[in-house]
Amino acid sequence: MNPSDRPAAQAFVSNIAEIPWQEFPGHFGGALSKALVRPETCGSRRIDHRISSYQPMAHVAEHVHRVQEQVYHVLEGVGLLTLDDRRVLMRRHDYVFVPPGVRHSFTNQGLTPLVFLVVTSPVEDGETPV
Repeated sequence: MNPSDRPAAQAFVSNIAEIPWQEFPGHFGGALSKALVRPETCGSRRIDHRISSYQPMAHVAEHVHRVQEQVYHVLEGVGLLTLDDRRVLMRRHDYVFVPPGVRHSFTNQGLTPLVFLVVTSPVEDGETPV
């Protein structure tokens, strides 16, 4: 999107139900997200905030961000997070900070949907699949 085409940032209140589910590139098997705060949704310049719901076995492929920082905050379910060569089981109320340059992926290893928040800054990076 051309920066001049983006909406001007304004304060707003919205409901998650108003935003459609999407399966972003690199996400598979029912790894769905709702892009709540992004340049095209509200004019944010530095923040990408999503809620994600992964069905059992759904995952995001392993990748690395060049400049983006990310936070994943688990609300429900159980997921297996990889951080370089380390594997961590993430449960409700667990959160992780992923700095640039860390190879990572996230897979629903549980029996119910894995629901988590994702906050990313800056918005664009050009992530690199591994």
